[in-house]
Amino acid sequence: MTDPSARPTTPAETWRELRRGNERFVSGAPEHPRQDVERRASLSEGQRPLVAIFGCSDSRLSAEIIFDIGLGDAFVVRNAGQVISSSVVGSLEYAVGVLHVPLILVLGHDRCGAVQAAITSQTDGAEPLPAHIAALVASIVPSVRRVAGGDPNAPVDGAKVDAAYVGREHLRATVSRLLEESEMISDAIAAGTLAIVGANYRLSQGLVDTDVVIGQI
Repeated sequence: MTDPSARPTTPAETWRELRRGNERFVSGAPEHPRQDVERRASLSEGQRPLVAIFGCSDSRLSAEIIFDIGLGDAFVVRNAGQVISSSVVGSLEYAVGVLHVPLILVLGHDRCGAVQAAITSQTDGAEPLPAHIAALVASIVPSVRRVAGGDPNAPVDGAKVDAAYVGREHLRATVSRLLEESEMISDAIAAGTLAIVGANYRLSQGLVDTDVVIGQI
């Protein structure tokens, strides 16, 4: 995407561009596009990102590197475990309503510390978490309970709960909650100007796997 006129403008085109960048990253042949002095200067008066990415704060989940994109390409919102909050929804609405991004990518990953903390918090004799961490992982606990099954009030056996499965359940729940909480985002999807992709990043391979798609991709 070296020609500015070739910039993706639809949800489908944008997702294809991101997937191509991820393929370059996985193969070890990144192009590091749009990261030069000229690009920096061109962005000094404003931004027009390709995508809004809501992902986990994990240091291994650097979106611009994973998707081989450059300055001004991604409007990124992150917190531990990609947990929906009013600030997250407001930031994503800004990306959609003001910056007119055609795609929101909700990005989770395997071996997530927040997911593991949520699982551990439901085991017998678990130590209480610090208040702010407990509030964060509380949004992941329902996914833990769905995966664990059984008595919703009984402790879970952490050794028998598949953390990867919990992560996927939480990713889908996050996408659903975003749609429930934002009429603006839901309306943009209905109009065909926006799509949401929920995807998981494989730490060892560098590969992003699509898990859920809302809208026209």
